Amino acid sequence: MLGAACVFLIRRGMPQRLQKLLTGFAAGVMVAASVWSLLVPSIEMTGKEGFMSVVPAIVGFLVGILFLLFLDEIVPHQHIDSKESEGPKSHMSRTAKMVFAVTLHNLPEGMAVGVALAAALDHSSYLPMAGAVALSLGIAIQNFPEGAIVSMPLRAAGNSKWRSFLMGTLSGAVEPVGAIITILLASVILPVLPYLLSFAAGAMMYVVVEELIPETQEGKHSNLGTVGFAIGFLLMMVLDVLLG
Repeated sequence: MLGAACVFLIRRGMPQRLQKLLTGFAAGVMVAASVWSLLVPSIEMTGKEGFMSVVPAIVGFLVGILFLLFLDEIVPHQHIDSKESEGPKSHMSRTAKMVFAVTLHNLPEGMAVGVALAAALDHSSYLPMAGAVALSLGIAIQNFPEGAIVSMPLRAAGNSKWRSFLMGTLSGAVEPVGAIITILLASVILPVLPYLLSFAAGAMMYVVVEELIPETQEGKHSNLGTVGFAIGFLLMMVLDVLLG
């Protein structure tokens, strides 16, 4: 919501260089979070050695990839920098499709936070509460530029400031909803937590590879996207190590 509020402070559209940098930053945070806060605890939580210790990580990761691929196919959406719609044909407005696109990509982040907190509540020796908080903090930090990246193009497309702000805010509302539902179901999902942790990691990696990284490398200033990725990755890694 705070990121989306940038639409009231910045008169002109977001500079391409800044958008590349922020998109790369978000990608870096998500990759580091997937590895340090989700996949590693998923492997350690199995309590097994050898190949069997990575089975939940492999299965959950692949299912997470397939789940986001499935959503991409059945939900009509349109990415901010694209002129073509994806998914089934729909008569929805371009603005609605753009919001759907961002909402789809925010879903894995909310799931990741919820699953991490659920794991910390019951398996604190593998994923301490501080580690879950570090993941939540990292996701929150990268959500600020994400909100701006959503609202500013909507404003540039002709929407009012308030409409752009509202759409940017709603696109991120799925995150706390997904996290709360996951936590409430914690007692039910405890036996499959290693799979769910890696599932969230796979879903986030799908978003990074399918959308975020290509956006940073298209056109000019791709080097800024790479720099942003490095900063985001290192920040999330430091948060996880210091707090976890």
